[in-house]
Amino acid sequence: EKDPGLFSLTVPTGGGKTLASMGFALNHAIKWKKTRIIVAIPYTSIIEQTAEVYRNVFGDNAVLEHHSNLDPDRETTKSKLASENWDAPIVVTTNVQLLESLFAAKTSCCRKLHNIVNSVIILDEAQMLPPEYLKPILSTLESLTTDFGCSVVLCTATQPSLSGKIGTEQAAFDGLPSNSIRELMSNPEELFVKMNRTNVQYISENSISWNELAEKLVEYDQVLCVVNTRRDCKDLYDLIPDGTIHLSASMCGQHRSKVIASIKEKLKNGEPVRVISTQLVEAGVDIDFPVVYRAMAGFDSIAQAAGRCNREGKLNQGMVYVFNPIKEAPAGLLRFGAQGSKSMLRNKVGENISLNPEQYRAYFRNYYSQIHSFDSHDIMQKLDFCNNDCHVQFRTAAEEFSLIDDKAQKSVIVWYSDEKVNSQELIEQLRYEGPTRKIMRKLQRCTVNIPKNYWNKLIEMDYITEIIGPDGKKLGIWQQGTSALYSNEYGFSLKGPDFQGSEFIC
Repeated sequence: EKDPGLFSLTVPTGGGKTLASMGFALNHAIKWKKTRIIVAIPYTSIIEQTAEVYRNVFGDNAVLEHHSNLDPDRETTKSKLASENWDAPIVVTTNVQLLESLFAAKTSCCRKLHNIVNSVIILDEAQMLPPEYLKPILSTLESLTTDFGCSVVLCTATQPSLSGKIGTEQAAFDGLPSNSIRELMSNPEELFVKMNRTNVQYISENSISWNELAEKLVEYDQVLCVVNTRRDCKDLYDLIPDGTIHLSASMCGQHRSKVIASIKEKLKNGEPVRVISTQLVEAGVDIDFPVVYRAMAGFDSIAQAAGRCNREGKLNQGMVYVFNPIKEAPAGLLRFGAQGSKSMLRNKVGENISLNPEQYRAYFRNYYSQIHSFDSHDIMQKLDFCNNDCHVQFRTAAEEFSLIDDKAQKSVIVWYSDEKVNSQELIEQLRYEGPTRKIMRKLQRCTVNIPKNYWNKLIEMDYITEIIGPDGKKLGIWQQGTSALYSNEYGFSLKGPDFQGSEFIC
């Protein structure tokens, strides 16, 4: 019942944030006559899961699911229109849809803006807000609360420090007003102690080879190992005995969903299951392993990995082992995170590492101190009316506020089929009918993003081909051109047939 504004909900991973945050939002909306609740999530992989939870409570008509991977068979004319303007009591969407709409200059993207006014916005996994855009994002969130009647809930287990001075003097800026973020939990620290289900240990300050790690993993019947890149995932996977499961973004969305369902089934039945995965498994995927290994990464990633261990509290304590891989995390934000964690864990080998709000605050202060710019595209400058001689660069700012770097990666439709989808049949429909919303939505579940330089090389070698439409014109849509490029075991080949290409970054 507190006045509208900025809130945080700090609850351990697996603590029920999905329903708890909605419980707050409903009561707050009733008390202050808010018109809708918007839930923004970083990953499309868990939006469907979250929307389904809400639909089971409120019914299909109350919940609008808006993201790129939406199943076209579930869409109606009414839902398509609602997606354009968010005309529903509860909207479940992505950070990309929400934030890019707020900075957009196209009418199609701005059509929903009036319905964001006077809403309760839940930002799930708030630590995932991209640092390079943090300054304009926080400025906009503050404006939504002060000028447009919104309440914003920063919801996460690993709460970042977003108020007061952020970063070093070189790149520092004033974040949200100090003490403006009100915590909804009366005592988060106590809850973290009560809900502690894992013993997290740093196993060595020295690097461990993939062969050494493989020897440790095969000692367990049920174990999850999370690494930092697709290349690392494949290299380690190749050293583990048959029956091990590979999970990474080298696999298309439909393939990943099927594999995750298989993992859940094996865990439920108590069957042996070893999984080698990239960090995509940390994004709210509801799986429960007794033992988890995590390559050195940011404290938030370590906590998310720990959230896949003893999640249901069936054991007295699950075990999470943090190790230094033979290869460092990729340069950039991932490496900044790993270096921040490594400095905090120095001289703590073999100790039980506490994962609590104070540790996360300390980690994020360290992490943000390494960031060179919190507005790397000068969005604030471009939108500053006074400093631009009364000319605001809306279109340029919109073009440069892009949370997904489309220029660095390209999409390829892969040949994948299961009982729900057959991409080659859909490609034939595409050739015959041309791009339709329904076909393209279904094909989106069968695409893999690959680095641009690798994509160019595959074109040169005719390993991927452009699809020709019904009028004989090229569609600008690419598919794999040889069966050797995609495997039901590990997805898109990291090398291609006889091609020693650059490795995947994530």
